[in-house]
Order: sequence, then structure tokens, then C-alpha cells
Amino acid sequence: MELQPLLHDLLVAVCAPTQAWSDADGQIGLADGRGAQGVYHGDVRVLSGARLTVGGAAPEAVASGADGPGRARTVLLARSVDGPGPDPTARLERLREVAPGRVTESLTLSCSTADPVAARLEVALRPDGTPMDRIKSGAAAGAAPVAEPAADGARWRADADVAAVLTAPGAEVAVDADGTVRLAWEVTAASGAPVDVAWTLAVTDAGGPVTAPRRAEPEWSPLEVEAADRRLPALLDQALADLGTLRLSARFAPDDVFLAAGAPWFFTLFGRDSIWAARMLLPLGTELAAGTLRTLATLQGTKLEPATAEQPGKILHEVRRAELSMPGEGMVLPPVYYGTVDATPLWVCLLHDAWRWGMPADEVEALLPAMERALAWMADHGDSDGDGFLEYVDELGTGLANQGWKDSGDSVQWRAGGLATGPIALAEVQGYAHEAAVAGAALLDAFGRPGGDRWRAWAAALAERFRAAFWTADERGAYPGIALDADKRVVDTVTSNIGHLLGTGILSAEEEATVAARLVDPDMDSGYGLRTMSTGSAGYWPLRYHGGAVWPHDTAIVVQGLARAGHAREAAALAEGLLAAAQDFDQRLPELYGGDARGTVPRAVPYPAACRPQAWSAAAAVSVLGAALGLDPDVPGGRLDVAPPVPSPLGAVSVRGLRLGGRPLAVRVGADGSTDVDAEADVEVRVRG
Repeated sequence: MELQPLLHDLLVAVCAPTQAWSDADGQIGLADGRGAQGVYHGDVRVLSGARLTVGGAAPEAVASGADGPGRARTVLLARSVDGPGPDPTARLERLREVAPGRVTESLTLSCSTADPVAARLEVALRPDGTPMDRIKSGAAAGAAPVAEPAADGARWRADADVAAVLTAPGAEVAVDADGTVRLAWEVTAASGAPVDVAWTLAVTDAGGPVTAPRRAEPEWSPLEVEAADRRLPALLDQALADLGTLRLSARFAPDDVFLAAGAPWFFTLFGRDSIWAARMLLPLGTELAAGTLRTLATLQGTKLEPATAEQPGKILHEVRRAELSMPGEGMVLPPVYYGTVDATPLWVCLLHDAWRWGMPADEVEALLPAMERALAWMADHGDSDGDGFLEYVDELGTGLANQGWKDSGDSVQWRAGGLATGPIALAEVQGYAHEAAVAGAALLDAFGRPGGDRWRAWAAALAERFRAAFWTADERGAYPGIALDADKRVVDTVTSNIGHLLGTGILSAEEEATVAARLVDPDMDSGYGLRTMSTGSAGYWPLRYHGGAVWPHDTAIVVQGLARAGHAREAAALAEGLLAAAQDFDQRLPELYGGDARGTVPRAVPYPAACRPQAWSAAAAVSVLGAALGLDPDVPGGRLDVAPPVPSPLGAVSVRGLRLGGRPLAVRVGADGSTDVDAEADVEVRVRG
């Protein structure tokens, strides 16, 4: 039986497009060839084993963890060469450092014995060339590539495009008949005189769709954060470190930078994920947003192509090296796949928000033709049956059955159980479309282009249709359902999707208050963040991917919407839950985690196959910070409105290192809402009260 490998207890070091996954003791590889452990470059695993022995025995780990961006360190006891007595006297530190196209592992043997310690350090490395989709499906690794001896090491080809070169200065090198490369060093350490050896794996890729950015440094500045809640600075530090390791460029747009969706499975360009992450990071500057917008615009749809779900004006879903096939699921995605219903309106929203944060006018104007095509897609191909709503259906049956952010096959369920039948019109997508139409109209007006009135009228009509079609009720009162099914019936499950409607303009103030109250009821608020599905639904399960688990980015989007809509207490409750969960994950918020109620489990329960780091999970920390600061910029209009919610979701907080209009911005918010702002941009700062 093939099972997706688990990740929750693995040690990871990444620097896109390269990543290394090991057990907590630093060892890479399982005996049966299964599992996610290994060194990857893009969508190919190039090394599936790296097992260390000291004096013929595996050392025993006593501590391990992240050691900075792209680094993981393990502290091991070398008891096979230990001295007498109960105290450990010989230890080994295993430091793994990942850079784009390179993994270096340094081994340091030290001791406190009276006499020097002599030991034979050996590392057995297994070359690999298994595609990512095969590993994710739980299949065993294929036959190992043939390794050839080379100067100080060995070399092999993982596939037609990806080549690996292993070097280990000073090591004995042997290549076994089964392809295993064995490194060995005879070393002697003395008290106060540790000994170091190392091996390096360098990878080149002639054909992958993504590559490391030309500029090594992130587009944002470090943040200086002082907060009454000490959990916040620690979370932000880890988030920004992780985000820096997820930066990528596309070969078809090499001058621009975007964020990979997440490690290990989604280490590439994803329309929705990359857009949301860039949008959440706008308080740090507009450069990442601009790069993301341009990269996606380069492959904006131009034709009708059912095999790829491409349509004129549509923004893509994902880009891969080759066809993505998931054995047992019947899903086969082409290398460039457009099966997403929300990336196109979200692209428009990102362009508008980046413009308001100060993206240079000439860069914005250059993207307006792409924006006009995206708006046209919403009214034409996005509304396939002409009912005025955006909907989707997998026409060929081999793509994604669901094409919103909850894209698992069972994510759109009836409250009493059972799956809704498509075409599906998701609630939150109508909110995104409304916001995109209004935002697009504002950009058209500002740059003297026609069409603004048309899109404002379109948005107003959409809001009325939504009000008439999406609302339903239960014993607690009215709420929007998650979707309309093929028969235009309201799919009545209470889900986090409705929180994404807040701040989009599609709801009235009274309707926003109704939604806000539902979201913080105990059936939705786990105490660690917002559940994706109410515990009152038949399909709820705390470890169901989109049916009860908590996704940090989902919670952060809702926190931002609650704050914008004036529901500060509800925003504060959900934000505090994220901070609590982050502590349980060493401040690295994963892709998702269990929806168990806080207080019923000893800690937040990992979703065992969750990616980490994940771009929008890391960016969620900045989004929640932005919600607490209450910033509403309009650089083109020459103003910055500051209206922090009271009570503050994060207590008193002071931040330096933000950017507005390309210039430094510092903000201090007291727990009572008192505010100081230092903005170097040419704007009028207007503070509430």
C-alpha cells in the first residue's frame, strides 16, 4: 500500500530551488527507499540517502533544529568511541547548509578525554533521480543512477537535465555495485582540538522552470519589532528568515522574483499562493509584489485549451518541470496548468494594493493591459454559464476537482455530508471578484483608461446576486454557504471561506457583523486559529485537510478582514490563537495543523504531511502585524490613514523596517490604540482620533 510520506518530525533546510530533508538525527533515507527524506533540486530528488557512522555505529542525537536560514544542526553522541564513565565525552556536530544548487554537510568531532580519540567517520550516500510526484504518492524510489568516480568524490545524472557532483576533500571514496557512494575519513580529535571534515553536493539544472534569483538578498529590510507579547518578534524573525529561503525566479521571467509556495511538494510558482504571500508582505515593500505580478502576467492565458484549462486572460495555477501525475488519484496535470478560479481576480487585487502601497506608476501602467484581460476573463470565461457568478468544473476529469484555495476533492461538502456536484461557484471567489472589479475600476480611472463605470456596475450587480443566492440559515441564524452547486443550491456547510468575504465590499456592514460572530463561535475558533469547517458539520475531522484543520494563512486573511471591518475583538481572538500555535511549532507555522480545541490536547497537533516552510503561512505573521497596525495607504493620493483596531490584536507593538512608497515607515501602536507614525514617504499621515 502506497501512503503519502509524513513530514512533521523531519528536519529541514531549504534555499530555493534546493532543499534537504532528514530524520531528526540528521540521517537521510529509509531502508525501503520510501519517505520524503533526501536532497531535492526543483521537482527532482538527487540524493535519497546520507547515513553517518562513527567507529562503525550510528551516533545518537541529543539535539537538533534550525540553525538560521538554510541551515540545520544536529548534536550527536559518539558513544562507540566514548571514554569510560557516565558522562558523554565524545560528540559530533552535523551542520547541513543549503544554498541554491548546493548542500554542504560539515562534521565536527570533539572530545573531553585525557587521550586523543581516533575514529573512522563514514557517510554512505545514495544517488537518486526520483520525480517529486512519485515520492509524494508514497511510491518507492526507482533504480539509483549510476555514479561515476570523480576528483575527491563522484558524479551522476538524476535525469536528462539535472546533474550532481559530490566532493569530499580528504576522504576515501568508493562506489558500490548498487550505486552507493561511500566516504570515509580517519580522524583524531583531542580535548580542545576538535577535527572537521565535510562533503558537498553541487547540482546543476539545464531545464527546470524555476531557478535561484539573480539577487541573493531579500527584497525587504529586517524588521525591528518591540511588542508586549514576546511571541510576536520571535514569530516574525522566523517568518522572514523562512520567506528569504523561498525566493525564486522563473526561467521565462528571470529578472523578477516571487515566492515558492512551500517545501517540499510545492517548491515552484503557484498563482494563488504566490499572490497571497506577496499581498500579505506589502507592508515590507512592493518589489516582491511587482515581480510576482510580472511573472504571472508573462504566462497569462491567451487561448482556449481544455487540456491545460487555459483561457484568455486567466492567471495560471502552477508550473512544473514535467507532467504531474499522482498514482491512485487519477490526477494528471500538465507542466503549465491553469486550473484555478481565484488566481485571476486575486492578481487584480494584488496590483491594486501594490499601487496603493507605492509601486512605481510606470510599473503599474505596464501591467494594465494584463489587468484588463483579467477583468474580461471574470465576466466571460470565468462565468461559464452566464449566471453572473464565477464557477469552475474539471472538464476532462484529470485535473483538480476543486479549484479554489481548498482544492482537495472533498472540500465542498453539504452540512449533512456528501459532496457537492459541479460546476461549483465558491462564496469567497465572488468576494474576490467584487473586490477585483472595484479595484480595477479605480486603476482604470487613475490612469485615464475607459471601463471604470462598467466594472463598478458589474461589482454592484454581483453583490446583489450574491445576497440573493448565497445566504442560508440554521438554528443559530443566517450565514453564507460555502458555494452554489450545479443546480444553484446553497451548499450549507459553515466554513472559513465566508471569512474571506470580509473587507471585499460584497457584504453590508450588518452582514459582516453576522459573519464575524459566526467565525469566533467555538465550532469554528479552535483556540489555535480558525477551523476550515465547523465541528457541527458531518464531514468535520480535525485532521481533514480542508474539512476541519487550521491553515495559518486562512486565519490571517480573516484576521485582516475582521480588523478592516471594525471587529477588533474577534480579530484579536483569532490572532492570539496563531501566536499560541506558533510556539508549539518552534515559531515556524506549517502549511496547516489539526483543528483540535486548545486545552483538549497537550499542544497543537501537527498535520503530519504539512509543508514547511510554507510561503503564505510564514507571510501570515506579517499580515497579522499589518492588521494590528491598521494601515490604509494611498501613496498615489498622497495619504496614509492609520486606524489600529481597539483592543489591539497583539497588544502594544512598535515596528521599524516597514516600507511605504519605497521609503522607510515606522509605527508604534499602544494597547489602547494610541499611535505614532514616522513616514518618510511624501504622504499626509492621518491617525484616527
